Amino acid sequence: MDYYESMILSVILGGLIVILYYMKKENKFEKHGIPYIKPLPIFGNMFQTLFRITQHSELIRKFYNINTKAKYVGFYDFSCPVLIIRDPELVKNITVKYFDHFVDHRGFVDPAHDPLFGKNLFSLRGDNWREIRNLLSPAFTSSKMKAMFKLMEKCSQHFANYMFEQTQKKKTLTINSKDFFSRYTNDVIATCAYGVTIDSMRNPDNEFYVLGKEATNFEGILSLKMFLLRNFPIISRLLGVKLFNKKVTKFFENIVRDTIAIRDEKGISRPDMIQLMMETRKNKNGHGPDLTIEDMTAQAFVFFLGGFDTTALSMSYIAHEISMNPNVQAKLYNEFKNVHIKFNGEPTYEAINSMQYLDAVVNETMRLYPIAHILDRVCTKAFELPPTLPGTKPFQLQPGDSILIPVHAFQSDPQYFYDPDKFIPERFIEDTKGILNSPTYLPFGSGPRICIGNRFAMLEIKILIYHLLMKCVLKPSKKMVNPMKFSTASFQILPKGGFWLDLQPRNE
Repeated sequence: MDYYESMILSVILGGLIVILYYMKKENKFEKHGIPYIKPLPIFGNMFQTLFRITQHSELIRKFYNINTKAKYVGFYDFSCPVLIIRDPELVKNITVKYFDHFVDHRGFVDPAHDPLFGKNLFSLRGDNWREIRNLLSPAFTSSKMKAMFKLMEKCSQHFANYMFEQTQKKKTLTINSKDFFSRYTNDVIATCAYGVTIDSMRNPDNEFYVLGKEATNFEGILSLKMFLLRNFPIISRLLGVKLFNKKVTKFFENIVRDTIAIRDEKGISRPDMIQLMMETRKNKNGHGPDLTIEDMTAQAFVFFLGGFDTTALSMSYIAHEISMNPNVQAKLYNEFKNVHIKFNGEPTYEAINSMQYLDAVVNETMRLYPIAHILDRVCTKAFELPPTLPGTKPFQLQPGDSILIPVHAFQSDPQYFYDPDKFIPERFIEDTKGILNSPTYLPFGSGPRICIGNRFAMLEIKILIYHLLMKCVLKPSKKMVNPMKFSTASFQILPKGGFWLDLQPRNE
């Protein structure tokens, strides 16, 4: 038998072993009476998403509905068996009451190999996560938000004025709203996290924006890298695969290093994240965390990732729904006009946060289009789940086992939200506390691992919507695909054809 025949037989044998291995793993759910759909070898239940047949959030909703009486169902994320939790009480137990059993996210990046993503707050685990979370939490207190509000106010006014100027040149200005809003979020993150002033509207090709867009484009090569890192970590490490390229890593690292050096030298202080980390660095007496430039870059970078793309995406959906619902836009404008008159065109932090209808519009949009359509947790201590169905036995989760919380499925379930496919902001006025405290409404997550920047994102969104509507009228664009359909090309919930919006000058 020659070399090539041996190679072919080895590949066939290896393939058979892999297939038999995966077929053997299928019995885990069947053995315990957990509803599931038979997976394919290697692909598990991800075939339709991988080959762009079904959008991922729709796939998870399909599994959520395979048995409406079950407390949880089985799902194969390629080779990894995962439980999709359907019971709200279980969600509360996992994310809050028994959080110590589910502290971590499912990691897919080695911090030593890829520190920019591996060392950030989202990826950190156990005590490392607790230490950094405690370090960064003070950056998002009310007093810090008030200080950052002034920085956001300047960015939002600048953006709204620019858009008004452009609309005055034309009767109707058609824009790619996701692109425009990401320029605004870029400038806000640059000033609030890095202490850098940028004008991405008048300087569209600035390096901060261009590299930021590259770092958050998960439809191309980044998507492939994430797939390799999650499912073939050993091979990825051997091949030297890192989520972000050297150019992106070096750029953000240099910004952090240069900012710290200048502030240390000149005694400059600003109300931003870098300042907070500088103030809590290990001092001469040995107190405080030992933060390296690498550590600080990782935290500032994940703040950028969370605030740049996801917040712009939320704004795009909010603007779309406002344009599609003239009655909603009229109510918002009346609320804004009253605040505008009361505060002479300069609303305070408290004024922006006290607008009830604006709050309802933002919350309802996040219900319809959650940016994180699933939450994941990894079991860190053995935990017994109740029987999924009457007549079945409890299921014992072991350390390392994964669970998914189907945010989009919960938030579009008529059992929890009447007319779930309709945009009805009033539901958040009728029962604000009930919905916001419900384990079925999870746009920012739940429990101690809830998104640390949720208040920052909400403020950033509200102040921009206020200033934009005071200057412009939002209209649906003919370029927007209506009725909206979700693209299968992205893991995120994105509309086919992208976001398009028409703006007209408000001449009142």
